[in-house]
Amino acid sequence: MKIIIGIPAFNEEKNIASIITKLMNITDSIIVCNDGSNDLTSEIAEKMGALVINHKKNLGYGGAIRSIFLKAKELDGDILVTFDADGQHRIEDIENVTTPIINQEAELVIGSRFLDDSEKEVPQYRKVGIKLITKITNASIKEKLTDSQSGFRAYSKKVIDELNPSELGMGISTEILIKASSKNFKILEVPIKILYSGDTSTHNPISHGSSVILSTIKYTSIEHPLKFYGIPSIIFFIVGISFTYLSAQYYAEIGRLNTNLTIVAAGTILIAIVLLLTSILLYTLVSVVREKN
Repeated sequence: MKIIIGIPAFNEEKNIASIITKLMNITDSIIVCNDGSNDLTSEIAEKMGALVINHKKNLGYGGAIRSIFLKAKELDGDILVTFDADGQHRIEDIENVTTPIINQEAELVIGSRFLDDSEKEVPQYRKVGIKLITKITNASIKEKLTDSQSGFRAYSKKVIDELNPSELGMGISTEILIKASSKNFKILEVPIKILYSGDTSTHNPISHGSSVILSTIKYTSIEHPLKFYGIPSIIFFIVGISFTYLSAQYYAEIGRLNTNLTIVAAGTILIAIVLLLTSILLYTLVSVVREKN
């Protein structure tokens, strides 16, 4: 079984050589996406025997993962493992994320930091942020995960062939999960250990969280338009009808319209109609596109 390991890298000249050396004991199919680094990341990776994809400028984590996915399709591997270049992931945990795919127990496997005692090693501020983002993500997928933002993942050949990630930022982790869940791919989590040495994260927690939330909203609206727009439409209809009743009651008692009640009633009903039409049109459009594919 051909295992491809994809490494998104930005200015990782300190770590990339040792990581590739260890990974070569598992597979010789290693993709390094040099995401606009201004150090020797690309040169070192090439000398170590990795297949290097060079971005002329920094596109972001999502852009690197997207390039790795596209290259993995060309290489026609059986499993793609995404592995961070910052030295936090353990080489021995690769077996943990690939085994369920080899045994046909799952098609997408996430290495979770929150399934055993290794959770204690995660900095508190990061733990809170990851769990919050994971709860938001869980609202949009079938599975209930513990670590939706883990970059340590394994993908089956079917997932590699059928998924086309498009996000450039950190939201790509959520995008992939939402798309995989909508295609009924089996998603599984396995415990991994993270090697924290100070704060090695290069991602701003605020921009990371914002990117993920926006991606969740975007892809939920596309994958489940009737639910995403339909439920708010019903709520606005109920509010609009309630205010319409109050406005009519006021007119019956006073003999003139209450401007505020009338405006709220008309406005909420108008919003409800717009949301309802949007849900129907988007659902129809998405259905047509899926049938063509």
